[in-house]
Amino acid sequence: MSGPPDTGTDAQTTGSPGPGPGTEEAPGGHRRLWSARRVPAALLALVLLVVAGAFLYDVAAVRAGRPAMAWRRELARQLAERPLDDIWVLVGAGVAAALGLWLLLLALTPGLRALLPMRRTHPDVRAALHRDAAAMVLRDRAMEVAGVQSVRVRTTRRRADVRVVSHFRELDDVRGDLDLVLGEAVRGLGLARPLGLSLRVRRPGRKG
Repeated sequence: MSGPPDTGTDAQTTGSPGPGPGTEEAPGGHRRLWSARRVPAALLALVLLVVAGAFLYDVAAVRAGRPAMAWRRELARQLAERPLDDIWVLVGAGVAAALGLWLLLLALTPGLRALLPMRRTHPDVRAALHRDAAAMVLRDRAMEVAGVQSVRVRTTRRRADVRVVSHFRELDDVRGDLDLVLGEAVRGLGLARPLGLSLRVRRPGRKG
């Protein structure tokens, strides 16, 4: 039998499970999936379409002998009269620069941070696992270990942080079983880059 619970001690381990049998990464299998960015692309295309259409209509109207629209004459006058250090010119330049940086960021980053790439068993097929699903699998496997009362799992792109409360058995015994079970669970996820594992086991806090 295990000794009485010690509410003042805990056990912690941090590591990265090594690859198990059949866990070799396929070439390029660790690369993240790229987001299609459909919403930003659609919004940008819509804005460009409206602006280009308005200018094209006005230019065509002028070529046909009609006067330019009031908004284009006012815009040309404002751009000609306002100095470069005018507050509204600076604000407009700042907004344009911020939008440009945002578009560059979207173009150069993959996005889809919540998806973990899985190993590619076929060169034409790519799969990914949601981080919440990976956390749920690890939590369910940890709850199967004797002595575990509750489990909290938080996954990032590189690591799984597991916090366990054990209400009986020695903490070192629970931690050892969890190391084995969670190590197998991480390898069983089939990820291209296995998650590192950070595990902490503690006793429940005192009530009252």
